[in-house]
Amino acid sequence: MDRKTKRLLLLIVSCSAAGVILGGTASWAESKQCLKAANVTSECLTQDPVINTLQGISTGFIAGAGAAIGAAWQLRHED
Repeated sequence: MDRKTKRLLLLIVSCSAAGVILGGTASWAESKQCLKAANVTSECLTQDPVINTLQGISTGFIAGAGAAIGAAWQLRHED
């Protein structure tokens, strides 16, 4: 692999990891806040917090990878 490919892969992996952490944390916090609300809804009670957190993690992963690819695409076209 050449140097540019390694840098692109590192960018994608690091942005994806940041997205996983942020997405998982945000979803977990949202599910905890939902249960502590003054008026707990039936939707809140029927959602599994683990599934909700996994959805946040996957969304964060996709968003991070997409952002990294978009940034690399933009930099490549500026050169």
